[in-house]
Amino acid sequence: MDGQRIFCLVNMKEFLELVRWRNLLIIIITMVLMRYAVIAPLLSKIMITPVNNPATKEIMQLQFPLPAFFLLVLATVLIAAGGYVINDYFDIRADLINRGKVIVGTRIERRTAMLWHLVLNVVGVLIGFFISWLSGFLMMGALFLIVSGLLYFYSASYKKQFLVGNIIVALLTAAVPMIVALYEWPALYRYYAVNAVKSPEMGFILYWVGGFALFAFLTTLAREIIKDIEDFAGDREYGRNTVPVVLGIVPAKIVSLAINAVTVALLYLAWFRYVRDNITLIYISVGVVIPIVISTFVLMKENGREKLHLSGNMMKVAMFFGVLYSVVVSIILKWNLF
Repeated sequence: MDGQRIFCLVNMKEFLELVRWRNLLIIIITMVLMRYAVIAPLLSKIMITPVNNPATKEIMQLQFPLPAFFLLVLATVLIAAGGYVINDYFDIRADLINRGKVIVGTRIERRTAMLWHLVLNVVGVLIGFFISWLSGFLMMGALFLIVSGLLYFYSASYKKQFLVGNIIVALLTAAVPMIVALYEWPALYRYYAVNAVKSPEMGFILYWVGGFALFAFLTTLAREIIKDIEDFAGDREYGRNTVPVVLGIVPAKIVSLAINAVTVALLYLAWFRYVRDNITLIYISVGVVIPIVISTFVLMKENGREKLHLSGNMMKVAMFFGVLYSVVVSIILKWNLF
C-alpha cells in the first residue's frame, strides 16, 4: 500500500509539473482578481434607479452567477493545461538541447501525454459551451474551441514561424483577463436593461480590463522573445524560425527592448491621462517598471543562459505585480483615493 501511495504521489508531481501548475495558479488568480478587485469595485461606484422602486437608488452588482464563474475558470485552466501538455509533446528534441531534460518521453509516456491533452481539452471545451449556453450565448463557447485549436497548432507549427508563435501566446495570455469581462458584461446588460429605469453605460468595464489585457500582451510578447533567445541553440538545430534565429540575437534583444520601452511609456501615459494618483505612480514604478528595467538591462548586457533566464524571470515579476495592481485599484476605489 505504501509503495502504491508513493507511486501515485510521484505521478501526481510529474503531472503537475507537466501542466505548469504555477502558471495555472496565476491564471486562476488573474481571473478572480479581474472579477472581484476590478469589475465589482467599479460597479459599486455606479448608482441605478430600479424599475420596481423608482424613488430609490441602488449600486450595480455582479450578475454573472458565481457557479458559472467557477466553471469559466475551470474551463480556462483545463484548456491551458492541455496546451502545456501538447507543447512538451512536440518539444522533446529541442528541450533536450536547451534544458537537458524532458518530462514527456521519459517520466511520462508520449501516448499518456497525448491522452491527457485530449481529455483536458475535450472537458474544457464542453464546459465552455455549457456556461455559454447558460449565459444565453451558446456560440461564445466557440472561443474555447478556437483557443484549444490555436494551442495545438502553436505547438505543432506556429511556434516555428517568425513571430507568429510569439504573438499567439501573447494574445492568449491577454485573453485571460478579457474573458472575465466578456462573460460578465452581457449578464450585466441583460439584467439592468430590464431592471433599471435607464440602462447604465458599462463600456468602462471593457476599458479597464482591456488595460490589463494590453499589459499582459506586451509583457508576454517581450518575455517570449527572451525565451527564444535563451532557447536559440535548440531552435536553430531543429529549424525553428524564431526572432533570434531569423534576425540574430542582438536584433532580437533590440526588439524586446523596444516592446519594453513601449510598455513603460504606455503605463505612464495611462497614469497621466486616466488615474494620476500617487499610489498608482509609486506602485507601477516600483513593482512593474523597475523589474522591466532590470530585465532589459540584464538582457542587453548578458548572453549566458543563466542570465537570460534571470531576465525572463524579472519579466514574470513585472507581470505578476501588474496583475496585483488590480488589488490597488480595489483599495483606491473603496477609499476614493483617485
